[in-house]
Amino acid sequence: MNKIILLLSICFLLTLNAATINIAVAANVSYAIEDLKKEFKKSHPNTKINVILGSSGKLTAQIKNGAPYVLFMSANMKYPQALYKDKIAITKPIVYAEGSLVMLSVKKQDFSQGIKLLLDKNIKTIAVANPKTAPYGIVSREALKSAKIYDIIKSKFVYGESISQTVAYTNTAADIGLIAKSALYSSKMARYKKGVNWMEVNSKYYTPIEQGLILLKDAKDSSEAKAFYDFLQSDSAKKIFKDFGYIVK
Repeated sequence: MNKIILLLSICFLLTLNAATINIAVAANVSYAIEDLKKEFKKSHPNTKINVILGSSGKLTAQIKNGAPYVLFMSANMKYPQALYKDKIAITKPIVYAEGSLVMLSVKKQDFSQGIKLLLDKNIKTIAVANPKTAPYGIVSREALKSAKIYDIIKSKFVYGESISQTVAYTNTAADIGLIAKSALYSSKMARYKKGVNWMEVNSKYYTPIEQGLILLKDAKDSSEAKAFYDFLQSDSAKKIFKDFGYIVK
């Protein structure tokens, strides 16, 4: 009898584990991920999703070192492509959303100057994501170089290791920041007004921010991981991405 109870307990624990998935999510998606989880739960109420947030570069390093993630939502295609090339991913990278870059300031600014506003002598600190770890940092650097102002203002930079840390610096320590547009759609950021506190950086200055999705090796026998992967490509997920300022095709 005790053996039967023990076996039933083990089976129960295995069932619980099978219904739990760990996913690696780029920091810019942190604002949308809870809505995505809630929508997914409607059709998969028994699946628990553990979200690990971070810069795409650091998450990639963790994955390469054996972190037990089943799915990766990156802020670019470069990192997923590298993981696929190394056979750590079991699906070819696809674009799940396209991000946009904005300038944000807690103070009212004259955005009629466009990106050249960053040259203003009253702007002494600029929050920027670290291009070594965060794709939005790479894009920010590209935009500033395209606008031919990078070398003039680089001494003003305050680096965040991820886009969410860059948003925090923008809100607390910097005069202005270059952040992901998706951050503006969180409830805490609703007070900021377009044309007063923020504006989009002209997309002509940077390469489109194609954000990549892959299933990882640990998802091989996980129907839950595959279900969430499919969900992220569904019309209901696309609507949520659009609601958070992403471009979805």
